Amino acid sequence: MKILGMRVDSAGYADAAGRVTGWAREGQSRYVCCASVNNVMEAFDSVEFRQIMNTADLVTPDGMPLVWGLRLLGASGASRVYGPDLTALVLEAAARDSLPVGFYGADENTLHLLVANVRRRFPSLRIAYAFSPPFRAPTPDEDDRVVQEIDSSGTRILFVGLSTPKQERWMAAHRGRLRTVMLGVGAAFDFLAGTKPQAPRWMQRAGLEWMFRLLTEPRRLGPRYFRHNPRFVAFFTLQLLGLRGRS
Repeated sequence: MKILGMRVDSAGYADAAGRVTGWAREGQSRYVCCASVNNVMEAFDSVEFRQIMNTADLVTPDGMPLVWGLRLLGASGASRVYGPDLTALVLEAAARDSLPVGFYGADENTLHLLVANVRRRFPSLRIAYAFSPPFRAPTPDEDDRVVQEIDSSGTRILFVGLSTPKQERWMAAHRGRLRTVMLGVGAAFDFLAGTKPQAPRWMQRAGLEWMFRLLTEPRRLGPRYFRHNPRFVAFFTLQLLGLRGRS
């Protein structure tokens, strides 16, 4: 189903985790996006990014506004698949099925804390790879080296935390180059590392997580939310009324 021209799948947690681990056991190259309003509006504004989202192997509704949107469009059983919770579920399955995992993204301190916390929580899990890339674009040689290191590590599930739209572009560019399933989980790295607070569950259920995150990171997230959120409401209302002009 499409919201403002961007595909969003109504797969639940069990379905999403099952697809990821199934692809990983087969050594397939795939990428999965956990989508929010930010993804939708980036795709609305960019044909190139819309193509990246619409050709992903799975796009889950990470935010409640997308869940409500799917339900209004007829997918009555749609439910949220929250990136941090999906990450934990996939890590648990990977530990159980002996699937090596890797982490690509965040700064070195966050990545160190993330790996330490994951090891404590899932002691039988094999973490085969962890890398904090530079904030600048890598050179072709650097990128080739990363591809070689990930493949040689045996990583079958790679969690990517670069924020949207950077992580989705990175995954799309590496599908077919990496023999791994890539999950773009963004802020999950910070939450699982404990470097940033998560919104209370009641705020998440009420669709108010954006407000919590805005209050904790106003300078970084303010411009994004104030630009995207009102436009999303306006254009999605037009879609419901059959008046939206962009497919």
